Amino acid sequence: MGSDIGRAVKQPATETDGRAAAEAAARRSYGKLVAILASRSGDVASAEDALADAFAAALEQWPASGVPANPEGWLVVVARRRTVDVIRRRRTSAEGAAHLQLIAAEIEASSMEDDLPDERLRLMFACAHPAIEQSIRAPLILQTILGFDAAAIASAFLVSPATMGQRLVRAKNRIREAGIPFRIPERDALDERLDAVLEAIYAAFAEGWTDPAGTESRRRNLATEGIWLGRLTASLMPDEPETLGLLALMLFAEARRVARRDGSGDYVPLAEQDTKLWDSGLIDEAEALLRRAGTMGKIGRYQLEAAVQSAHAARRLTGETDWQAIARFYEALSRMTQSPVVSINHAVALAHAGDTATGLKLLEALVDDKRLLTYQPYWAARAELLTLAQKPSEAHEAYGMAIGLETDPAIRKFLQERRARLRN
Repeated sequence: MGSDIGRAVKQPATETDGRAAAEAAARRSYGKLVAILASRSGDVASAEDALADAFAAALEQWPASGVPANPEGWLVVVARRRTVDVIRRRRTSAEGAAHLQLIAAEIEASSMEDDLPDERLRLMFACAHPAIEQSIRAPLILQTILGFDAAAIASAFLVSPATMGQRLVRAKNRIREAGIPFRIPERDALDERLDAVLEAIYAAFAEGWTDPAGTESRRRNLATEGIWLGRLTASLMPDEPETLGLLALMLFAEARRVARRDGSGDYVPLAEQDTKLWDSGLIDEAEALLRRAGTMGKIGRYQLEAAVQSAHAARRLTGETDWQAIARFYEALSRMTQSPVVSINHAVALAHAGDTATGLKLLEALVDDKRLLTYQPYWAARAELLTLAQKPSEAHEAYGMAIGLETDPAIRKFLQERRARLRN
């Protein structure tokens, strides 16, 4: 491999420059590159392995030869060469080797284009194919499109990392063995795959949302990426209300990003945020999307979640939060999803609406769910409701659990301050 691949810049780069460029390409284009590589072979695992080798080669070569003018094209060329090398080792006949060399030359020529095709949406729908176990479709999309590791995905879906890793391997093998095509399906097959695609998009956005300062490279830009994927899916299916509902939901949340931390970097809960800091343009766009979805005659999970955010956003106009309406939305969501996370939010909304006792009963009904033992929001909600119910000793214990489980220093400080108030 020479420095001519991808038309490398002539001046040498420092090791730091080369590493930074490789990391930037990974953050910006990981899923796009996996999708390009896997679209021809149908083998997601091999595509990921080849891309990992290409990134390793970039870290080794770019500091000496210069960062290519088209880093993504360089990475695709190297990854495909790696793939061809693997296949060549499996096929020993001269005819087979010659055929592979021709394929490699053709691939390299096409990869030198400045604009690589974006195959991500096709890969997402391949991962949501009915031949893939339903529970693993969204996690598979998260790993292949955004490069999440099994541990991060396992945390989002409340299962062990080992179990998640095994399921992901089986799913990738299934794509290869079943010859699942990398294409956007026809309309009659599109709807059945949509839930997994939307779930993965929202999980990606939520993962980026948990890092408001953008300080973790693994999460950086994920919220933006989630919104981009949401817009892409909504453009593909403009008459599907749930695609519009999801996009509205993400835009409502993104509109509040700046208000989530004060000037000192301290965490500010939603109910205490300065509404003047919210992005009114994003909120108006979200409201329009939600209204449009509401005219389509079908109400789903993301529309209801967006309606909750719309009720919160109304505080910028009324000065008050309609907790009764929010509690009703969460009640409908709970019936629809049977999700313990929704039940937690429903309990908090009831308490703020004045029915703390019913909220606590909802939380008590979840006490035997082992998945929640290490779920910080459950303990934080429990602590808040126990405080409202004037049970300080139990609230103190729940705050201790929430503080111990929280990884964000700003939120941990907020919880510690709330617990300190109990002593007064």
